[in-house]
Amino acid sequence: MTSTINSHKARIIGFGVLAALIAACAAGPTPELPDPPAPGTPPIAGGTPPATEPVPSTPAGMVFVPSGNEQIDEWRSDFASRALASGRSQQSVRLILDGLTPMDRWLSPSFNVAGTGIADQAEFAKPIWEYVDDTVSATRKRTGAEKLTQNSALFDALEARYGVDRGVLAGIWGMETSFGGFIGTDDAANVLANMAVEGRRKSFAEGELIALMKLLELGVVERGDLVSGWAGAMGQTQFMPSTFLAHAEDFTGDSKIDVWNDPADALASAANYLAVSGYKTGQPWGIEVSVPPQFDFALADGTRRDMAFWVNKGLVPATAGPFNTAGANSAELWLPAGARGPKYLLFDNFNAFKTYNRADSYALSVGLLADGVTGKPGIVEAWPRDIQPLSVADIKRLQAGLNRLGYDAGPVDGIAGRGTKGALRRFQSDRGFVADGYPTGEMLAYVEGASGG
Repeated sequence: MTSTINSHKARIIGFGVLAALIAACAAGPTPELPDPPAPGTPPIAGGTPPATEPVPSTPAGMVFVPSGNEQIDEWRSDFASRALASGRSQQSVRLILDGLTPMDRWLSPSFNVAGTGIADQAEFAKPIWEYVDDTVSATRKRTGAEKLTQNSALFDALEARYGVDRGVLAGIWGMETSFGGFIGTDDAANVLANMAVEGRRKSFAEGELIALMKLLELGVVERGDLVSGWAGAMGQTQFMPSTFLAHAEDFTGDSKIDVWNDPADALASAANYLAVSGYKTGQPWGIEVSVPPQFDFALADGTRRDMAFWVNKGLVPATAGPFNTAGANSAELWLPAGARGPKYLLFDNFNAFKTYNRADSYALSVGLLADGVTGKPGIVEAWPRDIQPLSVADIKRLQAGLNRLGYDAGPVDGIAGRGTKGALRRFQSDRGFVADGYPTGEMLAYVEGASGG
């Protein structure tokens, strides 16, 4: 019998403890490793606190052993007070904030902002074909197919309960942790505390720490369970604490939610998250298409249009045969590598994937892996691997130039997202170029030449 986290909340509210949901957030995939460490429960970062005289830390009289880092200690004193004032229990505050230690990734004197910056994560920094090569490998597809066979009864039950196709669940599982092979070795509370002290995502990190406290108060996890990846995402399907709080499932019905060691709980949690995010059973996430000569690529503008429109424009499935959309009646045209690369009609399920990670490249890889583990064909049209993609610095120059010209590329952040590509597409259309919105060195030169950059 499945028991959702909400049923735990209802029982505990009866004893006077109130839990509220925090909005869900996503985490990125874990790289595939040839020999990943076995899942387990490593020691909490920092181990046993040093035998140092405790110092007062909060107006409520709580004390914490110093961390050895003044920034952490000052932040912890303030945050503990705010957490207590918000209604968190002294026990949960102490359990989450005891034993914090500075992490080189976040607080080292040689800390490299680029190492934890969004623009420098693989799904944004790598050419999309390299990202797909890395994440949708033959080994990963083969392993995913084996997992589906080995766990056939579980996937039957998950499909029946949540309406999320098994290939998609295997795709998420493979992308996030190589099917549970690498769930991380950090302590979620320590990671998030270091992230808060570092400062760029302080509010986000503090919200996730509050979510951890609530999970302990609900009794669905133990303090030693909270093993995470480098940014605080937990378990075999990598849930941030607030996502865990809102969507995690006790599929085994044992009053615990073990996303670290139990694939049933982890996959049920992912299925629940996708289901409430709009996943539609049996419908495609995307269909690769071929276009006729002289096609107007400016139609790849993010606008959803009826399938009849696309058929009338001459689009056909790249694998031949008729379109089979299982009732999905509208789609947008997407050019992940411009006019020379594969072209896709994208449906609602693609957007459901993006609740996990907002990068288009991530959602594409989930879809391709989902297809691969269930024996469906992969990409038909070749990637334009001869194109030299722009660096983060070059994309910032492109964005700045487009903004100077009035095309509104959005923030100059080095991420060639849909806003940047849309601005470039409008620039290309106005000047007679193929309006595919794909940033290249040639386009950067034209934009800077026109903008005086």
